[in-house]
Amino acid sequence: MTSRERVLAALHHQPSARVPVDLSGHRSSGIAALAYPKLRRSLGLPPAPVRVYDVVQQLAIVDEDVLERFGVDTIELGRGFAREPADWTAWTLPDGTPCLVPAWTGIERQPDRWVIRARNGTILAHMPDGALYFEQTYFPLADEKGPRTVREALDQTMWTAIASPPGPVDAETLRAGAQRLRSRTDRAIIGLFGGNLFETGQFCYRNDLFMMMLAGEPGKAHAFLDELMEIHLEKLDRFLAAVGPFIDIILFGDDLGMQTGPMISPRMYCEFFQPRHRLLWTRAKQLANVKVMLHCCGGVRELLPHLIAAGLDAINPVQISCRGMDAAGLKAEFGRDLTFWGGGCDTREILASATPQQVAEHVCRQVEILRPGGGFVFQQVHNILANVPPENIIAMFDAVNG
Repeated sequence: MTSRERVLAALHHQPSARVPVDLSGHRSSGIAALAYPKLRRSLGLPPAPVRVYDVVQQLAIVDEDVLERFGVDTIELGRGFAREPADWTAWTLPDGTPCLVPAWTGIERQPDRWVIRARNGTILAHMPDGALYFEQTYFPLADEKGPRTVREALDQTMWTAIASPPGPVDAETLRAGAQRLRSRTDRAIIGLFGGNLFETGQFCYRNDLFMMMLAGEPGKAHAFLDELMEIHLEKLDRFLAAVGPFIDIILFGDDLGMQTGPMISPRMYCEFFQPRHRLLWTRAKQLANVKVMLHCCGGVRELLPHLIAAGLDAINPVQISCRGMDAAGLKAEFGRDLTFWGGGCDTREILASATPQQVAEHVCRQVEILRPGGGFVFQQVHNILANVPPENIIAMFDAVNG
């Protein structure tokens, strides 16, 4: 069974000889650039340039030798792009480690921080000295002097304006890169689309203002979401026309949960977001032979029936430390309808702080719960952060593959 077949078996709720494994197959299953060189050294692998492909989250591209060592079955579509030296420019990580970042990013140094600007010169994000990530500093639709349309606003928010590979490419280049990647890998290819709805409102208006709009100005919220959907559907058509034949999973995003449960009620989700998710996910499946995955952090158990009804195939990262997100309960209640892409290792308490033996024991318990009958792809809960000991990372993947 190839890696692609193993992942697709899981998505079709079919068992396989070993659990499929994801590491860096998308931008919430990766590893911090600060942690990556330490991992390579601990594995006894030669030094390699640190390429920070996701500048906002400071994530490193994971090289082929590490993917092979950990038996990784997935790959992000972006790995088919930015393959030439001219695509990268030198930068330095917060601990002084030399690295490379995409040449188009345009990171600018100020006296006490790094900043990234929009094309119109507005500072979108900053990373103050001592911080490890960029954070959004500008919310365009909360600015009385800012853009008046959603289309303009998307060029002025950190998460929608700062591109990672493929980066700013035309449709022909996108198709050619996707086809080339497909021809050289048997890993399952994940195409990152985004299509965020709830989160894009937060990106544009700021969390508090968008939440108040949903509650107090529903007509205005629907008008915003209708304009956003028009943009998303246009982009989805173009994206899948280019890469649809060459990807296996299309990834959407919308963080709907907190540590204590959903950020919005099931009623509010069903009014504002479920019909639009259904439209996006149905359209994706009409355009390409893909499975739909949603990256959705937090405690979202109450929303899962409605997400499934909208056409969701897989959810990530399965944040097992949140209220209502215990793996056994999720598997029993939703395991026939939903693939759990994640939940394999708690990154909040276990991965960073436990001993390697404790990590391995925890991973084996999670796999034992989530594996039966397929419907499970192993991934730690979200990205491996900068403070995670490399021996714990190794223990985690060795436990899965052992």
